[in-house]
Amino acid sequence: MKIAHIITRLIIGGAQENTLLSCEGQHARGHDVTLITGPAEGPEGSLMFRAKSAGYRVVVIDEMKRSILPVKDFRTYRRLQQVLRELRPDIVHTHSSKAGILGRWAADACRVPGIVHTIHGLAFTASTSRVVNHMYRALERQAAPLTHRIVCVADSMRDQSLAAGVGMPDQYVTVYSGMDTAPFLDPEIPPEIQRDRLGIRPDDVVVGTVARLSHLKGHDDILDIAPRLAAAHPNVRFLWVGDGVLRGHFQVRMDQMGLRNRFIITGMVPPEQVPSLVGAMDILVHPSRREGLARALPQGHLAAKPVITYDIDGAKEAVEHGVSGYVIDPFDKEEFLHRLQTLLANATLRTTFGLAGQAHALARFDTSVMVEELEKVYAELTTRLTP
Repeated sequence: MKIAHIITRLIIGGAQENTLLSCEGQHARGHDVTLITGPAEGPEGSLMFRAKSAGYRVVVIDEMKRSILPVKDFRTYRRLQQVLRELRPDIVHTHSSKAGILGRWAADACRVPGIVHTIHGLAFTASTSRVVNHMYRALERQAAPLTHRIVCVADSMRDQSLAAGVGMPDQYVTVYSGMDTAPFLDPEIPPEIQRDRLGIRPDDVVVGTVARLSHLKGHDDILDIAPRLAAAHPNVRFLWVGDGVLRGHFQVRMDQMGLRNRFIITGMVPPEQVPSLVGAMDILVHPSRREGLARALPQGHLAAKPVITYDIDGAKEAVEHGVSGYVIDPFDKEEFLHRLQTLLANATLRTTFGLAGQAHALARFDTSVMVEELEKVYAELTTRLTP
């Protein structure tokens, strides 16, 4: 098949890694794969080098930006049409909100036989502006009839989309976001060596996160309960993997609480370093306010770590409550504190939960599983649409 993936920008992020793994897996299966993207702009880091070195075709449309820019958006739409007419793909698969709207419009205008869109997170809940959310909801409703299959990374994405009037039930299929599992099972840097490099003592118990230091990721909730945790557990340390606009704000709060020495912030790290850093943790927490299905959850489980997360979006599909970790009421910091103290005090429970989570994640989130499921979606479409 000739497959064209379209995504707004190749920053370091879950949707982008999902898209690259799809391109790589399909290219390895012998498909003619093209990735169409805007420039990789932003403080999150770039995946452009990885894309351009993987062997498939990469087309960069400079006008494609994340922000709403009507003139550039129209130019992007016309450029997408031009590229798709040149490629003549069997399948166009769009990702992210901006590329998802413009890409589906362009694919429909070019009469592409199969149009697929993946919902990595709900665009119409992403903004703090009700006007922007309303606009994206309307656009998603308009684009849905142009789409032959809507892929969701969690069943919850399907349910919320249908509740918002986006698409019809028979358009939806869930394909969990795949990842390269091997580095988490056998990290390049063994956990004890990574912990030593980070200045973590053998008897420290490390509570870790993997997320941008930005709004809605829940780091403030960790800081709110940190003084009580530190008082009750002198050996607790916090390892934050990531960087972002709120780093300075968080560091000021740590200083004010006198807990700066309890926190390690790695800053921006390339994706290939994440498995070793997760391996250095004892517990992974993800108190985010909004996700599709956060990749940090299966990443923690793949490294055999128990996970605590708020019950939002697809969290229950990654973490089995009371079996591999805890899925707690959204934004309930008292329950968050209680569940963390339970795990901090019980190494045996941490091991039991971690091993259960690892088995669950391997069955559901391996890249090969995702690529095979997408293959089925594409094959069903091309068979059904062929005269």
